[in-house]
This record gives sequence, C-alpha cells and structure tokens, in this order.
Amino acid sequence: MAAEIHSRPQTSRPILLNKIEGHQDAVNAAVLIPKEDGVITVSEDRTIRVWLKRDSGQYWPSIYHTVSSPCSCMSYHHESRRIFIGQDNGAIVEFLISEDFNKMNQHTHQGRVSDMVFSLQSQWVVSTGHDKSVSWMCTQSGSMLGRHNFSSWASCLQYDNDTQHAFVGDYSGQITLLKLEAQTYSTITTLKGHEGSIAALWWDPVQRWLFSGASDHSVIMWDIGGRKGRTLLLQGHHEKVQALRYLNLTRQLVSCSADGAITVWNMDTQREEAPQWLDSDSCQKCEQPFFWNIKQMWDTKTLGLRQHHCRKCGKAICGKCSSKRSTYPVMGFEFQVRMCDDCYNTIKEEDRTPLATFHEGKHNISHMDMDPTRGVMVTCGSDRVVKIWDMMQVIGCSIATGFSR
Repeated sequence: MAAEIHSRPQTSRPILLNKIEGHQDAVNAAVLIPKEDGVITVSEDRTIRVWLKRDSGQYWPSIYHTVSSPCSCMSYHHESRRIFIGQDNGAIVEFLISEDFNKMNQHTHQGRVSDMVFSLQSQWVVSTGHDKSVSWMCTQSGSMLGRHNFSSWASCLQYDNDTQHAFVGDYSGQITLLKLEAQTYSTITTLKGHEGSIAALWWDPVQRWLFSGASDHSVIMWDIGGRKGRTLLLQGHHEKVQALRYLNLTRQLVSCSADGAITVWNMDTQREEAPQWLDSDSCQKCEQPFFWNIKQMWDTKTLGLRQHHCRKCGKAICGKCSSKRSTYPVMGFEFQVRMCDDCYNTIKEEDRTPLATFHEGKHNISHMDMDPTRGVMVTCGSDRVVKIWDMMQVIGCSIATGFSR
C-alpha cells in the first residue's frame, strides 16, 4: 500500500508517483494493466496480487492469491485477461483475472521458471528454466509440444508471434535463435557478444531489433533484420542490466540495472559499431613487446608490457600509448574509456555530446514494464517495493496521458 508522492511537474527526470508496499519477499515481476490504474505483481512470498488505485490515491489489492511455490516470473495478456505465472518448482499456472480461478497447472520444468511468453495467436506458452531448457506447450490442450536443452541455465526469453522465432538468453552469455514448430524446432543461429550472463531481452518486431542486457553491465542491439548483421554496443550502466524496453513511438531504449539506474538511450541517431579487438604480440603503436612475447623481449633486452585495447580503433596497445580517456557516445561509450593517443586527438568536443540520459530509481530493479502511450513505468525488485513512475517528460512522448493523478 502506498500514498501518492507527486503530481506531474514539468521536469526531464522520472517522477515517482506511487510506491506499493506489502509483499513479504522480493517482487519478481510487475506489469501495468492497460487503460486502468492497476498493477499486477508476483513475488517470492508465493502471492499474486492485483492492485487498483482507490480514490484516496493509494493502491490496495483487489485480488490476492497464494500459490504453492514462490512466483518467479509472469506473462499477462490484457485482451484475454489471462495471467501466466512461472514458479520456483517448475510449474506454470494460468489465471483468468476477471474470474480469479486457476485454469491450468502444468509442470514444464524441473527447476525454477525464469521467463515466459504467452502467444494468443498460437495459443502457446513458451518458457525457459533453470533446468537449462526452453519448452513450449499448448494452452488449449495442456500438452507439451517441444523442448530444447542448453549447456547452461536459460535466463530470459523473447518470442516473435508472426514467425514463431524464440530468442533465448542463457548464463553463458549466449543468445540462441530457435524456429519453433508444433512438434519440432530448428536452431537458426547463436549470438555471442556479451562477457557475462544474459539477464534481459527485448524484441522489437517492427525494426526487427533484438536488445540484450547482461551482467557485464552492457546492452547490445542486434540488427536481426539487417542484411549486414549490425551490432551496437551500449555502455551506460555500472551494474547488471536486468530490464529493457524499446519504445518504437519515440525511438528510445529504456534500460534498468540492479543498482537502480534507469538509462534512456536515443536510438534515433546514426551510431557506429564498436570495433573488434585486434590481436598482437607487441604494441601496434610503439612496437614494444607484450609480456608473453619472450623472443622479442630477449632480442631487445626489454621488459614486456601489459596489453590494452583502444575502444575506438580496436588496436592492441600498451599503457603508455593509451594514456587518454574519453566518452564517445556515437559508439555507445557514455562513460570514459581507454583510447590510443591518435584516436583521442581525432575526437571533437561535439563528439562527446551524450546520446543517453541517466536517472536514479533508488531501489534494486529486477523487472520493469512500461505503457509508453501514458508515459508510465513500473519497477520492482528485491527490496519488496513496487514503484510507479511518470516518464512522460523523460521519453518526450507527445501523447496525453490517461493515468489519473
């Protein structure tokens, strides 16, 4: 339960509208109910709650349901008012929110369900779990249609309704693209680029862009629809990126991390791909040997140097030849990074103009949902608190909000 915090002032930062408190453990997912002042939450305390805003400005649970195991994730379909809950024991439970009864209880995983997507078009629930698998089942018959196993925990999921492609991120840092069929599947490709486990995915079927956030603090945009297979690196977080949402209306990406940081990226601009790091046994500027180059060290009677890389050109360089640091937002580097002296000297002051804005949510954010037409965002995490934000000024949305104050 919470009181209203602010009315809508004219600023360019997220405004905390409400805080919902009442869960006894971490809140793993929270979604906004479209066109209503309502939020659905699921928690480790084994409860599913539907919160509606009262005339007093406070949110109170109109539906409170307890299940047999901690709730790990949720998929909500507004038109059919169906909620699918993934649980710690591997079960997936379906509810009809208007009738508040349990329709399906199917154990699809041998471990915790990490993510799920419901497709009304195919009447499938696609889910991932800590049993290192992705599975898909028919909600009409309740039968399991297929399963694919990975070498590590499957952590997050996105699904394209039209093509029946599933994107699965795992703890090894890979993203696997699968084509799902009623009784079979095929592996299309594997995307590799992160240096840590994948924590969040977002698929935009219009631009055909896939966004991934990981424990390496970075976001990568994969241009799935582009013929060249372009990838863009976005570095603007200091902690694990755990929630993503691309806003087609404003061409912006919103990313949230475990330390409560909320970053809004301008994707409506020309960006450059970060270069691949080059391999070399000696500095590609001064030609001094690196410490493993025993032969050159012996021949030149010099000590080997530590290898670094210029983030702008990708060359292997020593510390002396890369003493400068700079931001370079067009390549996704919103924080200062190492550059060789030559690249540093080519950067103009206007090249350092930020292409993202940074905000503080002041709580752990493990899940986020947005309604861009109303400019409203909801965040939740391990601190048991759900926060509702006014993002209208941040995302620059010109559509009038219908979210009552």
